[in-house]
Amino acid sequence: MYAKEWLAVNELPGMGALRTAALAAKQPQWPHGWLAGMPSNAASALRLWLAQPERSPLQQAIDHTFAWLEAAPNRHVLHRNHPAWPELLNQLPDPPVVLWAQGDLSALDGPKLAMVGTRRPTSEGSGNAQAFARELVNRGWCIVSGMALGVDGIAQRAALAAGGQSIAVLGCGVDVIYPPRHRDLHEQLSTLSGGLLLSEHPPGTVARPAFFPRRNRIVTGLSLGTLVVEATEKSGSLVSARLALEQDRELFALPGSLHNVQSRGCLQLLRSGATLVRHVDDILEELQHWAERYMPTSVSTVADQTSLDLPIDNDAPKDNVLNALGATPTPIDVLVQSADITVSECQQRLLMLELDGKVAQQAGGWVRVTRPW
Repeated sequence: MYAKEWLAVNELPGMGALRTAALAAKQPQWPHGWLAGMPSNAASALRLWLAQPERSPLQQAIDHTFAWLEAAPNRHVLHRNHPAWPELLNQLPDPPVVLWAQGDLSALDGPKLAMVGTRRPTSEGSGNAQAFARELVNRGWCIVSGMALGVDGIAQRAALAAGGQSIAVLGCGVDVIYPPRHRDLHEQLSTLSGGLLLSEHPPGTVARPAFFPRRNRIVTGLSLGTLVVEATEKSGSLVSARLALEQDRELFALPGSLHNVQSRGCLQLLRSGATLVRHVDDILEELQHWAERYMPTSVSTVADQTSLDLPIDNDAPKDNVLNALGATPTPIDVLVQSADITVSECQQRLLMLELDGKVAQQAGGWVRVTRPW
């Protein structure tokens, strides 16, 4: 079967990803074996397309996709018989029937790790997402996420900025920019070497709430493991965490402060058995033996690279006030004691640091803003 046939199957009524996967697993002959295994309404629609494609609504969808393919370079339709099809997806009970792809297909070659988290990360969470994404791509890994606001987009930007690979799985067509604030990231993933956009929805499909949980199964299904960077107790990232476990993939979580609302989801995952991660080596120790089959021989592991417990801003001034701040808000009276200065001196220094974008005031005190990598 080629792209045309898979696109036709994808449009059949009464099939869907789960039923299509169950039928494909039997390796039926095309088209008679497929017709015999389909419900009657799907079989009737397929017979009409096979006999008179010009009268079939299936052909309209196929023509739409082929027109999209021809309109620009780096556009592809992936299916089980395509050489770039990710074999890990075949382990899912309901893999997508087809995937529309835009960008660099080589991003699918190596080992992949999903990185997910809150849409409103703290400065510490943002710094951790950047630091882990950067080091992982330096180790030859591809970062997979959903191009959402917050941790998803931060990790993917860091991966591309480091010259690495990143795949975004969208809950809309690959030509639809959602969220709109990520227009530049969408462009980078479409055009930069190592960037790739994927979707199980045809081009032009607008984002809908029901599409995103389904999208998440592809994010985790492409990946050997999933790292949750920061998440609240009711975060959508916990859906990805559950899917990773259901798919028998490794689940990792970063610990955080007991007082940080954005860390409570991760703490819950750790309590339930997720692997606690302090640095990238904690991930590689669990996954490297699986990843070797995907690792290009030209990529070497940086064995002596400094581990990252927390991202460090090497350009930060050796300043008592700045060094006393972290991701948890610190009241000014505590800062005065820690830095051993007067209140007036502390306020003046905080003002200068705030103007430099290195600190910010939040409810409960001041926090340190991690500088982007």
